[in-house]
Amino acid sequence: MQSNAPDGLSEPTAAWWRQINREFVLEPHHLKLLTLAAQALDRVYEAREILARDGLTYTDRFGSPKARPEAAIERDARLAFARLLRELDLDCTAPDTARPPAIRSNRSAD
Repeated sequence: MQSNAPDGLSEPTAAWWRQINREFVLEPHHLKLLTLAAQALDRVYEAREILARDGLTYTDRFGSPKARPEAAIERDARLAFARLLRELDLDCTAPDTARPPAIRSNRSAD
């Protein structure tokens, strides 16, 4: 189990990455998905900061309002995050052992 979050993540996102990694049994390919999800979450936060500072629109050289590119970045990163979480399949029922829960798709059928 890898306990250190990947470099480049914000501290809150790195803490989330470590929490998920502690609570679930993840295979190496799941760690890659978790890392991509964490990076997407950071993109959401970065875009949201810019939008909070600069607003949702700007005025182009012709005086017409245009959506800021960060609005699309936030939207796309949200979708990527949601899809990656779905792929990780972390929803689980209460564990019946002391072992951390496995992701659902790795459990044997009952």
